[in-house]
Amino acid sequence: MLDPFGTAADKFRHPATGPADDMHPGWPESTPFVRLPSSAVFPSGARMRLRPLLRSDGHAWRRQRIEDEEFLRPVEPTQTLPWDAAHSQQAWWNHLMYLRTAAREALVVPLVIEVEGQFVGQVTLGNIQHGSIRDCWIGYWVHSAVQGAGVATAATALGVDHAFGRVGLHRVTATYLEHNPASGRVLATNGFRHEGYLRRNLHIDGAWQDHHYVALVREDYASSAVERLRQAGRLA
Repeated sequence: MLDPFGTAADKFRHPATGPADDMHPGWPESTPFVRLPSSAVFPSGARMRLRPLLRSDGHAWRRQRIEDEEFLRPVEPTQTLPWDAAHSQQAWWNHLMYLRTAAREALVVPLVIEVEGQFVGQVTLGNIQHGSIRDCWIGYWVHSAVQGAGVATAATALGVDHAFGRVGLHRVTATYLEHNPASGRVLATNGFRHEGYLRRNLHIDGAWQDHHYVALVREDYASSAVERLRQAGRLA
């Protein structure tokens, strides 16, 4: 069986086509490429896609998350270890092994945000359920070096389209903190609708915190999330 956590990224050079795998729909697969418009970060625009997480991503994962502690710690689940220790080589392997197991059980689709061939963050489709539910949640983080270029918005669109098109889901949900309106804007731009407010929902940065709850249903739009971003001028 193909090892989706191997080091050779070229095996995912082309997006998957045809029927999705019955046992592990949508994984391990890459999404099509999209092109970001010109910005201060990418004056000539940039090609980006989502691809499976690889063993070789460990160095970039550790470096970027350690660099971005001030941005990530306030919005992520509480760490019981110091931030550097929570992003050690062993922590990377623990993270990878957890995702490897969950992906093999078709519970998670762990994806890398890749811009111009470089690792710049992650998108995860989690708690995947099929049958009469067919839903999941989507979560993401983006390295601060590429913030402001529309990477998070485009990555979310690619993740949503992958969930609906390749994983075969009907509903994608997400949450965001009251003090993180930027995340709320990313989700709203992708068509997510507000459905509720979850009190003391997750333990974030040392405290139980409330979250806005949003969702997107496949029938909400006739077009894909990527197509809607192109029509809005957010993709070249």
